[in-house]
Amino acid sequence: MRDWFTKDFGWKLFSVFLALAIWLTVHKILEESAPAPVVVSPLPPQPVAITFTNLPVLIVSAAADVREFHVTPNAVTVSVSGRPEVMSGLLAGQVHALVDLTDIEAARDLHRPVDISMPAGVTLANVDPAEVSVVIPPQRKK
Repeated sequence: MRDWFTKDFGWKLFSVFLALAIWLTVHKILEESAPAPVVVSPLPPQPVAITFTNLPVLIVSAAADVREFHVTPNAVTVSVSGRPEVMSGLLAGQVHALVDLTDIEAARDLHRPVDISMPAGVTLANVDPAEVSVVIPPQRKK
């Protein structure tokens, strides 16, 4: 058994050093070609808020209804929020204040809520005022 360890000891030692050199070379090559680790932020970015003042209120009615509706006030202030990358490209023309008057024949002292249309990824924070007063002229008889 002792002969098994000592016989050709020089070649055995050379083989161990050669194996170690090959392993270190391969390890270094793999380490250099590995992609950089992705660092994940523990906290999400804080939402950014934008306020649009004097946003006109648009009236939505049936196509056959050609009456000239009026709303008071005719402009609202809208506050929205969202992720910074979404909010950096947001324009005032992408946010719309709407009042739906479809299926309204006649009414007095009518108050309707203001609906806000906005792009995906944007969250409504506030509408001031939240509803508007609507003046509906009478329909003309045919």
